[in-house]
Amino acid sequence: MNKDIDKIILEGAETAFINGDYESSSEYRPRLLVNSKGHKVLNSIKDELNNCEEFYISVAFITMGGLTPLLQDLKELEKKGVKGKIITTDYLFFTEPEALRKLNDLSNLEIKLYETDETDGFHTKGYIFKNNDIYKAIVGSSNLTLNALTINKEWNIGFSSLYDGEILKSLIEEFDDLWKKSSNIDDIIVEYENIYNYKKNFRDFNRDYKEIKEETEEELAPNSMQRDFLKELRTLVLNGQDRALLVSATGTGKTYAAAFAVKDFAPRKFLFIVHREQILNQAIKSFKRVFNGEDDKFGLLSGNSKEYEKDYLFSTVQTMSKDDVYTKFDQDEFDFIVIDEVHKAGAFSYKKLLNYFKPQFWLGMTASPDRTDGENIYELFDYNVPLDIRLQDALKEDLLCPFHYFGISDLTVNGEVLDDESDFRYLVSNERVNYLLEKSEYYGHTGDRCKALVFCSTKREARELADAFTQRGHDSVFLSGDNSQDEREEAIYRLTSDDARDPIEYIFTVDIFNEGVDIPEVNQVLLVRPTQSSIIFIQQLGRGLRKFKNKEYVVIIDFIGNYKNNFLIPIALSGDRTYDKDNIRRYLMEGSKIIPGQSSISFDSISKKRIYEAINNTNFSRIPLFKEAYENLKFRLGRIPYLCDFYENGELDPSLILSHNSFDTYHNFLKKVEKEYKDELSTEEIRYLKFITDVFSDGKRPHELLILKLLIYNKFFTIRKLEECLKGYDIADDFKSIESSFNIFNLDFFITKDQEKYAGIEFFNLDIPLTFIDDSGNNFAKFDLSNRLEERFEISDKFKQFLSNPIFYRHVNDLIDYALSKYENNHKFTDGHNLTLYAKYSRKDACRLLNWPHDDSSTMYGYRVKHNTCPIFVTYEKEEDISSSTKYQDEFISRDIFSWMTRSRVRLDSPEVKRILDEKTEIHIFVKHSDGEGKDFYYIGQANPICHRETTIDDDHGNKLPIVNFRYKLAHTCKEEIYNYFMDKLDEE
Repeated sequence: MNKDIDKIILEGAETAFINGDYESSSEYRPRLLVNSKGHKVLNSIKDELNNCEEFYISVAFITMGGLTPLLQDLKELEKKGVKGKIITTDYLFFTEPEALRKLNDLSNLEIKLYETDETDGFHTKGYIFKNNDIYKAIVGSSNLTLNALTINKEWNIGFSSLYDGEILKSLIEEFDDLWKKSSNIDDIIVEYENIYNYKKNFRDFNRDYKEIKEETEEELAPNSMQRDFLKELRTLVLNGQDRALLVSATGTGKTYAAAFAVKDFAPRKFLFIVHREQILNQAIKSFKRVFNGEDDKFGLLSGNSKEYEKDYLFSTVQTMSKDDVYTKFDQDEFDFIVIDEVHKAGAFSYKKLLNYFKPQFWLGMTASPDRTDGENIYELFDYNVPLDIRLQDALKEDLLCPFHYFGISDLTVNGEVLDDESDFRYLVSNERVNYLLEKSEYYGHTGDRCKALVFCSTKREARELADAFTQRGHDSVFLSGDNSQDEREEAIYRLTSDDARDPIEYIFTVDIFNEGVDIPEVNQVLLVRPTQSSIIFIQQLGRGLRKFKNKEYVVIIDFIGNYKNNFLIPIALSGDRTYDKDNIRRYLMEGSKIIPGQSSISFDSISKKRIYEAINNTNFSRIPLFKEAYENLKFRLGRIPYLCDFYENGELDPSLILSHNSFDTYHNFLKKVEKEYKDELSTEEIRYLKFITDVFSDGKRPHELLILKLLIYNKFFTIRKLEECLKGYDIADDFKSIESSFNIFNLDFFITKDQEKYAGIEFFNLDIPLTFIDDSGNNFAKFDLSNRLEERFEISDKFKQFLSNPIFYRHVNDLIDYALSKYENNHKFTDGHNLTLYAKYSRKDACRLLNWPHDDSSTMYGYRVKHNTCPIFVTYEKEEDISSSTKYQDEFISRDIFSWMTRSRVRLDSPEVKRILDEKTEIHIFVKHSDGEGKDFYYIGQANPICHRETTIDDDHGNKLPIVNFRYKLAHTCKEEIYNYFMDKLDEE
């Protein structure tokens, strides 16, 4: 028995059952698992599956909806040879035979079915995971169904145990007993499936009858998004506004929202403009449903129909923009005009209509208002946006069909990994065709047959893949912009209709179906091309997100090769527009855990590696990217944006601009990119802004920022007043950091080069030199501020003079407010010494935030014992070309234990080791995965040594050098996603 684990489990039990304040490892602590904000039972099961060497599951019901989000995990376990046993039941014949067959096809799994009768039921819901000597179990109310694992009110207890634990033993004995009494799935699946289908047909008949009855009896009502939109639109109309822009994710019901708005407005005459006839037909159907019984009002104006006399006209822009068409109408003919997909309004045909017609109200609709073509869609609609709902918002509101996204590695063909420049023959080779089909069939779909859209890179590739799929018995067609409207509609009918005589399973396409096409029946989307745009990615993902009768979810399969822009995938899925690399990595780590509702996100290990590499290798500090983000935000706001605007609107991370050597300050950035910005600052004013930008804009500590705030508004500050302000940020009794702040302002902290760079910059008057007496790092005496708590530190004459310039004043306040917002959102909850768990810090940051008197980062290297602290910096994945004597075996032993080595040539009796072991020395551990991440490290928290020993390490010549190995107990159990990020070797196949 492992005594350390024994103790950890007991400590967890004390926290769980005796004293909730007792400190223990969260990894082994019993806990209640529910579906709530920030957590899904599904994620707990995925975590345990990915960290086990054997597992056992006994549940009453298994459906494809519950199984599909686990398919990637189960496939990875099959590759590793991790075995599992699963028992389910014929109780109520609810378990889906397709799910049983899918599980049974996995070579590492054994599946059995427990047969019930009139005298017994089967309601078990238990999951057991074995890892070495440790077992983890989840027991409660959750079956393997989508609702039970994601949104239902479910109660489950997760706990850890060693094999001899009484509950665990009883649980395994009960499982073994049920296992013996159950039938092998191979022996019973045919009989079970026959009975299931008989009962299902009866259930479907009753359900269809009920739905038909409800459709005929109930009036169509707005959903939550549409209700909010209508409320805001009414307010705009009452306030005299004559136009608005509806921004709403694909599939959320924009057309119905417009129909409800028109019905609410009750125009005498109305015009709806779209760019494709197919969308036109879908739109008029939606309007007729809302205007139930008023079909005579509606007419089509397109290439094939000329119903000019109708009051409510639906027209393509191609038809309406013809001179002999739109001039048939008076300029004020229509009271209300809707333009769908209005982001295309920069085209000449749209501008003709916008300039000609004078309705009482214009409504524009789009899912992607931020453009790269320089057109300001917001300005066209007077910056009136009654609703802006993006993908994440729509999922939270349950407006979309749940999706299960699988990012899987594209195929390696003849040793060639597909990338941006792959030979065409690899893209359509037999191996790749078989691979695409295999994955499509494995990840599956909801419903009785596959109805898939496949997005390809080129017409040639799409055409040949469609032919190859058809030859393999999966009827498919290829569509492009060259196909007529009739050909497109026929292909869609063959894909979606269960009554079609010659149905197809796949439509392969290149340049159509990205937007504006409503095919709600689609149950699978294959992305067989590199992601070049996050906007297009979401548009293509959105083709499957519309809800439809009996469509429980949609499967998205993204084939990820060695493409340069792979980093756009997590950007698109998260909706994050900051281009902050840590945000992108974090979503790659945590995406499935933080995506709302029933949806899930899974990446295989190779795809993760490719995306991490793309993140590391991509330079986001690019002026064209800055300009694009700037223009989009300016369009949205209708004015010049400042740093706080970028931050509050979730746009490009302003630190990318501020750290670019072409600008140094935001003022200089505006001078280069904004023609309307005519403001001027002196060289000295820019130097002051540069200092604040360089030193404080990261928002990692509020002390200096609050000093500046007090100086700006009061022209002085006192330490007592500063302490009061810090309490507003939940900081108390932090006098050391206040002293450290003084040391920053008088430049003593900085190395000589930086002191020369910032020479002469003074924000407040210091009449006494601030000096530190450092006695070799054991402790140090600081200048005495304790008797100056009420003393007024007056603003310097120069800073005061600069603040009288409104341009300088605005930029300084913008910088400070931006930095304080970053602190509030990213660094407020600290693990002591101004350090926040899992935030990222450089060595220089550590010196400052640990209140060291000087910046010793240039000589810190892997660690430094000084001032009763020892920050340790670990690069988890060592470079191959470093010397052997620095290839330290620094690694996580578990989420609670970290193994670390000193530098070589250090022995147990070294003074350095004694200082590390001194109870006064605080150990702080910082880790990054590889040097490709940059200079910053994740802060893992404080740690305490639990054991240490002297060992050896080889140098480049094979000589044995002494070294000391420590094992540290982390003060906080490492967050699972961060831990997995470091533990995952991310090897290619």
